[in-house]
Amino acid sequence: MAIDLKAVEQLATDQSSLKAAAGLAKPAKWSGVGASQDGALIWGECAGSGANPYRVMADLRDLGNKCTCPSRKFPCKHVLGLLWLNAEAIVPFVPAETPAWVSDWLGRRRGTSAAKPGSNAPPAGDKDLRAARAAEPEVAEDPKDIARREAQAARRSEETERAILDALDALEQWIGDQLRLGLSGFIDDATSRCRRIAARLVDGKAAVLAGRIDELPSRLLALAAGDRPRAAVVELGKLVLLARAFRAAPRDAEIRRAVAASETRETVLSDPQALRVDARWEVLAEQVQTRRDGLVSQTTWLLNLAPNGPRFAILLDFFPASAGRRGSVFTPGDRFQAELVFYPSQQPLRALLVRRDASEETPALEWPAADTALGDALTRPLLAEPWVIEMPLLLPQGRIARDETGGAWWRAADGTATLPVAGNTEGLLVGTELMRTAAIWSGNRLTILAAQTSWGRIGSDE
Repeated sequence: MAIDLKAVEQLATDQSSLKAAAGLAKPAKWSGVGASQDGALIWGECAGSGANPYRVMADLRDLGNKCTCPSRKFPCKHVLGLLWLNAEAIVPFVPAETPAWVSDWLGRRRGTSAAKPGSNAPPAGDKDLRAARAAEPEVAEDPKDIARREAQAARRSEETERAILDALDALEQWIGDQLRLGLSGFIDDATSRCRRIAARLVDGKAAVLAGRIDELPSRLLALAAGDRPRAAVVELGKLVLLARAFRAAPRDAEIRRAVAASETRETVLSDPQALRVDARWEVLAEQVQTRRDGLVSQTTWLLNLAPNGPRFAILLDFFPASAGRRGSVFTPGDRFQAELVFYPSQQPLRALLVRRDASEETPALEWPAADTALGDALTRPLLAEPWVIEMPLLLPQGRIARDETGGAWWRAADGTATLPVAGNTEGLLVGTELMRTAAIWSGNRLTILAAQTSWGRIGSDE
């Protein structure tokens, strides 16, 4: 079964969609491309602006299609790009077992009336494939315009840096006020107090730091009442360390990411010094959280199954809560070969997915060696980033048990370490001998992501 470019042209809603699709019709943009045995279904994953690729699928029998991107155009540029790849055989669509996410979509659309190809599309006369393919002519810029633009950029950068430094001065004064007035009052009124200083930081272009402070009350309230004063002191101290680190190195990418804004995807991918790791990865868990600023954060935790390179990676996306629930491209327990590029950091963790190979059967792989010297594992990341809120750990053999108060604790098999556990620990996790446990340490609690036992893997929700 085949499709031609004329059908792609008819499906496009306008010339700009067609032009964008032409830009996506390149092998480097896609991974996991495949087709059903009869060639009727095609699918692939397309790199987008976020950390996770968009899942794109189409039924060539009636040109029904689906993409996980938030575009309001139907079909979107990713669907058109996938169809373009197929029409011109730019990449091989190797027959393979239909992925579950394609089968789920196909099952939902069965029984509905199939649209005729191009039946709802506007007339093709206002769209032109040749124009979409044509490269934009390069126009030589006036050297004076270039110099003027660079000077303006430098001036804006200086103004932003000055605004951030002024905001950090206000933050340190605010922290001093909270300590002077007493932690009891701060904890009782944390929401309104943090909201006020967060608004000041937003005005001072320290938006990332503002978001961190805005979420501080919820982190404190999640703790037992007796643990909140100590946690408040620790958090306020970390904020002071971060503010002073920014003053010492305002152009440091890692520190700036924690205060003002992250580098764009394009900046990270184009950095020749960026760490790139091609390895086999396992999806540990996915965390979805609606933030107070109206954004939803979608964090995918990955474990590197290779002996070399960073042990953990996170893929982080943000999208408006008003956009509704977004489907995930990963399932906990999935394993795949992929290339990741990491944001610059002394402790590389946040990454972007560059390439993900098609699924294939592989022998079961054991998780890498665990952190046996837990004291070092808990303190080492703080030497590089003392302001960090959470750090991932791979714990050695142990068990999770409950005490008489209902609290849960992870205890090493050799009895050398005991750590409190947060969240739900019902089900298989409690009492089971855990050979390896992947968890997040927040300074006072462990959040279990997944564990490996002698008989299989356990997720945090099992």
